[in-house]
Amino acid sequence: MRTWAVIGGVFFILLTLWDAFETIILTRRVSRRFRLTRLFYRMTWTPWRAVALRRRPGNPRENYLGIYGPLSLIFLLVLWALVLIFSFALVTWGLGAALSGASAGEGFFSYLYMSGTTLFTLGLGDITPSTTRGRVLVVVESGTGFALLALVISYLPILYQAFSRREANIALLDARAGSPPTAAELLRRHEGDVDALHDLLSGWERWSAELLESHISFPVLAYYRSQHDNQSWVAALTTVLDTCALVMTGMEGRVVRTARLTFAMARHAMVDLAMIFTARGAPIGGNRLPPKELARLKERLAESGLDIPASKEAEAHLAELRSMYERHAEALSGYLLMPLPAWTPPAGAPDNWQTMA
Repeated sequence: MRTWAVIGGVFFILLTLWDAFETIILTRRVSRRFRLTRLFYRMTWTPWRAVALRRRPGNPRENYLGIYGPLSLIFLLVLWALVLIFSFALVTWGLGAALSGASAGEGFFSYLYMSGTTLFTLGLGDITPSTTRGRVLVVVESGTGFALLALVISYLPILYQAFSRREANIALLDARAGSPPTAAELLRRHEGDVDALHDLLSGWERWSAELLESHISFPVLAYYRSQHDNQSWVAALTTVLDTCALVMTGMEGRVVRTARLTFAMARHAMVDLAMIFTARGAPIGGNRLPPKELARLKERLAESGLDIPASKEAEAHLAELRSMYERHAEALSGYLLMPLPAWTPPAGAPDNWQTMA
C-alpha cells in the first residue's frame, strides 16, 4: 500500500469536488484565495489578454476575446475531469487493488485507463478490479462522473439565461443612449420626458442588481462579451452611473430620488465586481472628464435643457460622485479590455441599428 498516493489522491478528489460545488452550486461569493477555478482563470486569462493586446483594436480583437469565455468554460470542465481521473487512479494504485482482464497490467497506466473509462461511465469492462476495495472505488467514481455530468447539463442553461438577460438591456441602450452609449446622449434623447427617464433608471436599478447577483454566482459571465464591438456590460454600467451623477447634480423632482437609488445599486455592483476581478491597488488611467470635456458636456447638456450649475459646489459634487465609482470602472475596463464610454458622443456617430445592411 502506498500511503502517500492514497492521501494525495483523496486530497485532490475532495479539492476538485469542492471547487465544482463552489462554481456551479454555491450562489455566493467565495472569498478564499486558493481555488482551482481561480488559479485556472488567472493562468489562462493573463496570456490570452496579452495576445489580445497585440491584435488590432476593433473587430479582430473583439472576435479573439469573445472566444475566451465559452472556451474557458469547456477547458475548466476538462480540467476537473482530468484531475478526477488522475486522482481516482492514484488512490486505486496506492491501495494496491489488483486488476483483471486481457489488457490489465501492473503499471500505473492501466489504473489510469480504468479510471478514465469509469468516470465517463463507458463500461468497456476490458480492465476491472478484482478486489473489494477496487470495486467500491469504481462505483464511487462512476457515481461522481454521472453527478458531474448532470450538474454541467443543468449549469449551462442557467448560465446562458443570465447572459441573455444581461445583453437584452445592453442592446436596448442602442436607441436610448447611442452607440457607444454616453450619459449626455441618453439625457438628450429623454429631453422633456422626465417620466420616461424615471422609468428607464428604475429598470436599470433592477438590471444592476441582477448583474451583481449573476456575476457573483457565475463569475465566468464577466468574460462573455456583447454582440457589438462598441458595447459591453462594463460600459453600460458606467453609462448608467454617469447618467445618475448628472441627474443628481443638475435636475430636480422625483427623478433625482430614482437616480439616487439606481446610483447606489449600480455603484454597489461596480465596486463588488471590481474587487472580485481586479487586484487592489491596480493602476488607474487618466481623468475621464478633464476641463475641456467638462465644458463640452455642459454645452451638450444645455442644448438638451439640462444645466449643470456653474458653481464650484456643483462641480465638486459631480467630482465626488465620480470618485465613488470611476476608479473601479477603470480597473475593470483595463482587466477585461472593455473600453469605458465617453461622457459625450463623437460627432455624427450613428447607432448600431442605423449601420445594419
